Amino acid sequence: MHYYKRNLGDYAKKTGRLTMLQHGSYTLLIDACYDREIFPTLEQALEWTWASTEAEVEAVKFVLNRFFKLNKDGCYVQDRISEELSNYHKNADINKRIAIERETKRRKKSTNREQTLDEAPPNQEPITKNHKPLTNNHKPNKEIQTPFGVSNDVWDSFIKQRKLSRATVSETVIKSIQREAEKADWTLEQALTEIVSRGWRSFKAEWVKEKSNEQKKSFYQTDLEIKKARHDEMVGKTKRTTIDITPNEILELK
Repeated sequence: MHYYKRNLGDYAKKTGRLTMLQHGSYTLLIDACYDREIFPTLEQALEWTWASTEAEVEAVKFVLNRFFKLNKDGCYVQDRISEELSNYHKNADINKRIAIERETKRRKKSTNREQTLDEAPPNQEPITKNHKPLTNNHKPNKEIQTPFGVSNDVWDSFIKQRKLSRATVSETVIKSIQREAEKADWTLEQALTEIVSRGWRSFKAEWVKEKSNEQKKSFYQTDLEIKKARHDEMVGKTKRTTIDITPNEILELK
């Protein structure tokens, strides 16, 4: 026990007539009893207070006889310290039990949650090859073929990421992602790639609005640069074009 309450008023009433040496002896004895959670014999009391001189030894003996009681085991005990140590251990046991119960509930809740997400509920009847497929919400994800326009690498990465994040993969989910991708003027493959790279569980057009605008700006900028380059090339060719006309041809033209 490394902490205890010390009522200054009560202490002053009981120890008002002690000398400074006796005050020091009493304080050291009290601290030692709380810290060790046991009561001392005379030899232990002298050792705990480091009493060495005759005056210090007498001070320790006076405090023991005045504020402690000698029991049959030869230890000097005090009712107040004994009561506070008992309450301390009682509260410590209660706090320990509460902590264990809280941790048990937390683990049980976590286990139930994992079973709800990952495991199908136990079936009373065995499922054979001819058994009808499960239709409840706990059925494992049905394998979906690679959507049209999506490369196998992107699709495999998407499926792996969904499994790691314990997210479902269904036709409804893919259609929802595709609708949001169309809103952002993205292809389904672009949307799936973004989901994998960012570790998202879903996809919203508004999440990539800024990125879409940057892509459009980049596209328009590139297109404009290409057109300008073509224009400059045509102008250059026009300037470099010359017409050779002989003197006879000049006369014929006249």
